[in-house]
Amino acid sequence: MNAISERLALEDSNSETWTPLSVLFKPHHNVLTGNYDINVLIAALEEKGKSVVWHDHRKGASSIDVDAPEDVLMGFVINVAVTRFAGIWRSRHWIALRKIDGVWYNLDSDLTAPQPFFDTDKVREFLDSTLAHGGEVLIVMNEKQS
Repeated sequence: MNAISERLALEDSNSETWTPLSVLFKPHHNVLTGNYDINVLIAALEEKGKSVVWHDHRKGASSIDVDAPEDVLMGFVINVAVTRFAGIWRSRHWIALRKIDGVWYNLDSDLTAPQPFFDTDKVREFLDSTLAHGGEVLIVMNEKQS
């Protein structure tokens, strides 16, 4: 991820010149939090032959075919607002949902273990709740879309 972040920074024609804060606040990576921006995530997935489609939040989760075959739909990457340290720290957090052997899982790193969704209605409810609370949903397809 670091290499992709650095490559994107070099390719970015809007890159600012180096400052002492550049050590911590890089164009596509925050060293303090470890967070990468969406450009790094999309570039990493595309290098693996995946395509990423940003879901229009004005449409509900019902417009997403969560029943698509696993060889077509890999899963979802979700970005949500989080508040930590008794409300002192506000930031964004990435969550992955993935269908494995016919079962959807919430692979949120803040959970102690992956949480299964036992039917697609629960997946849709989770996605709708995420969208209703200002979250962003990215759909990850297993094959690059032409």
